[in-house]
Amino acid sequence: GIYPAVDPLDSTSRIMDPNVIGDEHYNVARGVQKILQDYKSLQDIIAILGMDELSEEDKLTVARARKIQRFLSQPFQVAEVFTGHPGKLVPLEETIKGFSKILAGEYDHLPEIAFYMVGPIEEVVAKAETLA
Repeated sequence: GIYPAVDPLDSTSRIMDPNVIGDEHYNVARGVQKILQDYKSLQDIIAILGMDELSEEDKLTVARARKIQRFLSQPFQVAEVFTGHPGKLVPLEETIKGFSKILAGEYDHLPEIAFYMVGPIEEVVAKAETLA
C-alpha cells in the first residue's frame, strides 16, 4: 500500500466548503475526488479485461489517479523513521498548485513513481529527471 493509509474518498471534512476554504482549494479537492472515484469505478473493468480495453480517456484517468495517489504520499516528519524518507512541510498553496497541475495534465509525461514520497510538485519534476 501507499503510506499514509488514508482513503480520500472515505475521508470527509465539514469545512469542505468553498465559503470556508476558498473556490480554488474546493475545486481542486473536488477534482481530485472525482478522478479517484472514476478510477475506482474502472478497477473492475481493469481486473477483468485489462488496461488495453480502456478508452484513451479512461487510460488518462487511470494514469492521473495513480499519480495523485502517489502524490498524496507526501512524507511526514513524524513518519521518517518508518518510511526512510525525510519529512517535508509543503505549504497548502503549493499542495493545491501541485494537484491542480496534475489534474490539468501538465505532468502526464512523467512516470508515476516520480510522484511517490516527495514534497512540492517541483520535486516530482526533479525526481523524474533522475529516473530518466
